[in-house]
Amino acid sequence: MERRPDEWPSVDNNEAYLQYPPDLPFGDSSRSPTARMKNRAPLAATPYRLLPLTSVRPQGWLKRQLQIQADGLSGHVEEIWKDLGPESGWLGGTGEGWERGPYYLDGLVPLAYLLDDPVLIARARKWVDWTLSNQRPDGSIGPVKDTDWWPKFVMLKALTQYQEATGDPRVIPLMERYFAYQAAQLDQNPLREWAVWRWQDEALTLIWLYNRNGDLKLLNLIRKLHDQGFYWPDQFKDFAFKEKNTGKECMLRTHGVNNSQGLKTGAIWWQITKDHADLDGLYNQFRTLDKYHLQPSGVHSGDEHYAGLDPSQGTELCSVVETMFSLEQIVAATGDATFADRLEKIAYNSLPATFTSDMWGHQYDQQANQVLVSRAKRNWSTNGPDSNLFGLEPNFGCCLANMHQGWPKFAASLWMATNDDGLAAIAYAPSEVTGVVRGGVQVTIVEETDYPFRKDIRLTVNPRRPAVFPLDLRIPSWASAASVRVNGKPIAGLKPGTFHRIERRWRQGDKVEIAFPMDVRLSHWYHDSVAVERGPLIYSLKIGERWTKVTERAQAPDWAVEPTTPWNYALLLDAVHPKNSLKAEERTIGQYPFSSEGAPVVLKAKARRLPGWTLVDNSAGPVPFSPASSTEPIETVVLIPYGSAKLRVTAFPVTQ
Repeated sequence: MERRPDEWPSVDNNEAYLQYPPDLPFGDSSRSPTARMKNRAPLAATPYRLLPLTSVRPQGWLKRQLQIQADGLSGHVEEIWKDLGPESGWLGGTGEGWERGPYYLDGLVPLAYLLDDPVLIARARKWVDWTLSNQRPDGSIGPVKDTDWWPKFVMLKALTQYQEATGDPRVIPLMERYFAYQAAQLDQNPLREWAVWRWQDEALTLIWLYNRNGDLKLLNLIRKLHDQGFYWPDQFKDFAFKEKNTGKECMLRTHGVNNSQGLKTGAIWWQITKDHADLDGLYNQFRTLDKYHLQPSGVHSGDEHYAGLDPSQGTELCSVVETMFSLEQIVAATGDATFADRLEKIAYNSLPATFTSDMWGHQYDQQANQVLVSRAKRNWSTNGPDSNLFGLEPNFGCCLANMHQGWPKFAASLWMATNDDGLAAIAYAPSEVTGVVRGGVQVTIVEETDYPFRKDIRLTVNPRRPAVFPLDLRIPSWASAASVRVNGKPIAGLKPGTFHRIERRWRQGDKVEIAFPMDVRLSHWYHDSVAVERGPLIYSLKIGERWTKVTERAQAPDWAVEPTTPWNYALLLDAVHPKNSLKAEERTIGQYPFSSEGAPVVLKAKARRLPGWTLVDNSAGPVPFSPASSTEPIETVVLIPYGSAKLRVTAFPVTQ
């Protein structure tokens, strides 16, 4: 993810916005201009910006996936988990009143409004209304007994989405009063514990509000948060955590979820400072974590803390969804298509892999080489024996509260607005986007595709009237043979790993046809192992699965999964043309594409078993170095998408 200094987005093209005199009272919005989505001066202009919630609507298989989520735990967790039941402190009860209610709402709001589901909307409104109706006279919000700043960061993030979807006039005044309260309190009650490491999440809400009311004191509050918080890029200037952490090495700065949330820090702080050193720090943060802790599925290891490169180490579900959210913000701030590549890779591999196909169960920790799911001790940095069961609340309940945001926020971020009033295709999936482009013209673009399982994408552009505006299309880094046609005419100059701009007069019914041929390719990992990739999908060995209940629970039992077929294979690859050793077969895209039996694409390969590669501490042992020696018979094995395989080998040794 390297970038030349002259490729950074310009910071000199902000619109001239109304400026507040510095002596205005904190939160006074009586003279604010109409809410605008672009960054106001003195914030840096970003090349892209997220659209208001419900501007993008999922269609096709992606809408079905959100419906699967709604029919699963996300739509029923309140009924079966007391921490989100009627006694929650965030509903005025005496129960749990820290992060779980806000975490849940942060995913429930976009899920409910993207599906336009009246039951889920009513459920979300119940949580929202309690917070909006119970702000105290001093401006504070949330359960009285909880004085931690951190859970409020998440609640405010959820409220921004709710306000965008509904226009509820209560939200902005509540935020203004709350931030005035916080500004007055931070000196005597500074950030502590989790808030120190996660301050950037509240900074996003402060920027969101500033762009709507123009109160410069909100930017001063961001500076206060920065001064009291941890500035993540600094940790990676001389990185001290190059191996798996254990014992005293485990601290909040090595915590996987803290790191996932901290990925966006440089992109957010740069909007305040306009200092490109902050963006340089962002890139260095990714380079460093990728070098020492990256897994083939695009996420960093963290079976609670940094866990190294071994594909049998785990990654927490909270890290998956928080990394996705960070990447959505980073893409908007940098305009760098390689971050959108990473977003797709995680969304289409790591995210579905950590759920049962019906989304009634989830894991706390997933593994790239996951050959046994059981209640047992593993070589985690700190986590317990339940961590990779599929179930209701394995290990800690934070992931059950927080998992809901992954799919709906990804769907809402498929499209963004450009800083010069166009639209940008950030990630690809069946969808429909509606926005206002240059000249105040409303335009709807319908995207028809079965991507990431198929290569073809068809856009139909429908402006209310003919309009000139840019349409930015992401060309994935792997798409060396990409093609784009507008009304049948080919577009030249496509460059993988960039956004390609098409600026023209668009008329109703214009067609954009995109093809991203998905050649099989190999990437190289731990102990010279290889991962097989095709398009944005990674492929894993299909292993027979025997599912067994280990905790009886009427709606959401906990499940162990045992292999019924061998898993210890080395791929047999052609030494001259290794990709020719793998053949793809496309199948029907069914109701559950992220299931072992419903995989829409399979690859077939030749392999030999490695009898000496066995379980160690209830996980696949270290990957044998390649080339691995084997005299076992040659077999044909089947590879399926990583997200479809609940047991899998993803980082393979190679034999010749």
